[in-house]
Amino acid sequence: MEEFSEINWSEVARDSFKKKLAQLNFLKGLRIDSELTHEDAINLGKEVNKLLYKHYKSEY
Repeated sequence: MEEFSEINWSEVARDSFKKKLAQLNFLKGLRIDSELTHEDAINLGKEVNKLLYKHYKSEY
């Protein structure tokens, strides 16, 4: 950070926090209206992981 002393690191951190909070609020809103169970979410995540694995495995 000292190498780039011209950068306002407080502002960078503040912007990063704002973006992360916006993402969390968005996800919280999705969860409130969702009928997806915890088990459904786990299964969906596993399926996505399998598809991503196949995609990247075939790519390399």
